[in-house]
Amino acid sequence: MKLNQSAQDELKKAAGKKAAALVEEGMLVGLGTGSTASCFIESLIERCRAGLKITAVSSSVRSLDIAKAGGIPVRSMDAVTSIDLTIDGADEVDSKFRLIKGGGGALLREKIIASTSKQMVIIVDESKLVDTLGQFGLPVEIIPFGYNATITKINRAGYMGTLRKKQDDSIYLTDNGNYIYDIHAPSRFSEPEKDHDTIINLPGVVETGLFFNLPLRVLVGRKDRTVDFIT
Repeated sequence: MKLNQSAQDELKKAAGKKAAALVEEGMLVGLGTGSTASCFIESLIERCRAGLKITAVSSSVRSLDIAKAGGIPVRSMDAVTSIDLTIDGADEVDSKFRLIKGGGGALLREKIIASTSKQMVIIVDESKLVDTLGQFGLPVEIIPFGYNATITKINRAGYMGTLRKKQDDSIYLTDNGNYIYDIHAPSRFSEPEKDHDTIINLPGVVETGLFFNLPLRVLVGRKDRTVDFIT
């Protein structure tokens, strides 16, 4: 049974609330990006208004604005070397807890925050659990300078895709002022670590949306309306 949008939104809210309950007094919390992460931030705002005292850093301007508007004290990531707990979403998760992220365009900042975190919780609905990464596509952040040359190098390495555009057909810009190239072929990455190594070593590539080796737990919202951790 496929959930309608209303039921899916309710599931995201329930997952966000459960994730927010994991935040403890005095923590420095990393805030993810995307609709599921926004539900978590809203639940965290409620806890802070009820008396929880924390500080936060954010992987995007959008999430930072939500947190600040809700009264959560925020810090600049430039002053941070360790984060207690980061909570974020993902576009895909495999059985080894390897991730594809970047659908929201914040993959570089998300990876910096994830790699600085002592703990990480990823919130997804069960449709994001996959046997092999790649069906969503693989976002790759590239610098604007010489971007056509960079895309040609990516293609020659065996990866085909499209430059991300906005609705008005202008090129999408990340918060870092970079472009995103969305790889759609190959459609599966059976050895994602090798794919990451190949792509990241191409001049002009800043980061890929493949995430590995993180101290994370995965919180899954299911069609039966339950929300639980998987092992």
